[in-house]
Amino acid sequence: MKEKALVIDYKYCTGCHTCEVACKNEKDIPVGEWGIHLEDMGPIQLGGKWHWDYHPIPTALCDLCAERVSSGEEPSCVKHCLAKCMQLVDLDDLPRVLRELGDGASCYIPAE
Repeated sequence: MKEKALVIDYKYCTGCHTCEVACKNEKDIPVGEWGIHLEDMGPIQLGGKWHWDYHPIPTALCDLCAERVSSGEEPSCVKHCLAKCMQLVDLDDLPRVLRELGDGASCYIPAE
């Protein structure tokens, strides 16, 4: 199987925490620990406009739901993301996908 990366387009994250809940339920992660954790960035005033952004950040507990992916499913966070701002991509496609998404997109590749 090809190596994969999680791509998150932060421009569209609504801060709903569904990725956190889906991950905790999938991996049975205890209270106070996270597989993916939503960081609340704001409110902050920049250039006369107010900004309030959300950033889902995978932690060291994230393995991109290796068991689900090996059986042809998406990672739990990707499947349940209400804003559809997360996607699992092949590493070969990563530069193209990030270029297409532009500013505000990031990727996560779990440590082996």
